Amino acid sequence: MADKKTRFTQAIWKVTQALRDADNLDNALAASLEAIIEALNSEAGTIWLLNKQSNRLIPMFNHGPVDISGITIENGQGIAGSVVQNGEPVIVEDTTKDERFSHSVDDESDFETKSIICVPLKDSQETIGCVQIINRMDGTSYDAEDLNLCEQMASLAAVALEDKGFSYKLGEPKEVLITVRNLIKEFPSGDGVNRVLKGINLDIYKNEFVVVLGESGCGKSTMVNIIAGMDFLTDGELRIEGKDFSHPSDKELTKFRREYLGFVFQSYNLMPNLTAQENVQFIADIAPSPMEAAAAIERVGLTDRADNYPSMLSGGQQQRVAIARAIVKNPHVIFADEPTAALDYQTSIEVLSVFEEIINTQGATVVMITHNPEIAKMANRVVKLKNGKVSSIKINLHPLHASELVW
Repeated sequence: MADKKTRFTQAIWKVTQALRDADNLDNALAASLEAIIEALNSEAGTIWLLNKQSNRLIPMFNHGPVDISGITIENGQGIAGSVVQNGEPVIVEDTTKDERFSHSVDDESDFETKSIICVPLKDSQETIGCVQIINRMDGTSYDAEDLNLCEQMASLAAVALEDKGFSYKLGEPKEVLITVRNLIKEFPSGDGVNRVLKGINLDIYKNEFVVVLGESGCGKSTMVNIIAGMDFLTDGELRIEGKDFSHPSDKELTKFRREYLGFVFQSYNLMPNLTAQENVQFIADIAPSPMEAAAAIERVGLTDRADNYPSMLSGGQQQRVAIARAIVKNPHVIFADEPTAALDYQTSIEVLSVFEEIINTQGATVVMITHNPEIAKMANRVVKLKNGKVSSIKINLHPLHASELVW
């Protein structure tokens, strides 16, 4: 019992510090949610906030293996909606016996929601959302002490939201471009196999900036390579604009890469015997509806260096050529794998500013792998991978501009 009390006291202390000292309340709320999930030894959790205009709950911060960032719940519906509407906390020991619970999300993934704690978020005037914790790891039921911990966390979060003037809006529903369900990837290893991806569930939307974070070996690059058609899944489902792309033919892959995707790599991968503009023109020549190569070069601010060879350009300039090469074919999605890892701070900001401008003006979706958590502050959503699974997804309510990043 003492161990549990100590663990809970430490969790509340973490939450209090995070919310009190937060420069970025988004990050503090996400960290608070993770602290409570860890203290309760649980699988997943979500902070839902109520959008008054639509009267729907939005999953602003989600920790767990299932992507629910595209889901909203009508106020009063489901367990979360009923808690927000009536303002009373609940413990659901068995979701199969609770008629309020919808299993639609579980049905799309290999995740099973068994038990839930859900407590309201209340400011001084009204209920503004709820905190929901799912499935204790050891399979035991939640109890009154667990509920009390969640209520303390929710109370602290609500005070911080009110004091710091936290604002949010739902915006227009986004169109899903790419859907991944139960993605598994295995590689031969000795007499057996090494399972690198262990059931990834993720949606990628039109015109959003997604940053994928995680330690080396967690499966970031493997996941993105499969989505980008540079590797093949072992099991699961990959859909692109509604079309099943789980096992594409060579012809489908070629068309997909040529017409749909742009790539930006850490090592630039420019052809050394071609000038900057010729590198871009080479890709434009094989694309069905490209922009002018000179226009792509201008977009990344290198018109005056268009006739230079890669060896005559700095690292940052070479990376901007690589970005121009990616955008020249007007792709739907640009995948960037550690595009600033080899660059200094100032050059990194210049490169990230180019990505920012492309998202805002060209309407492309950018999926970026990075080890730098500061870059994640630019993203619309931050996806964290751990041990081959999605560990959390966070919506950035107020993404920073590249010029505001500091590291």
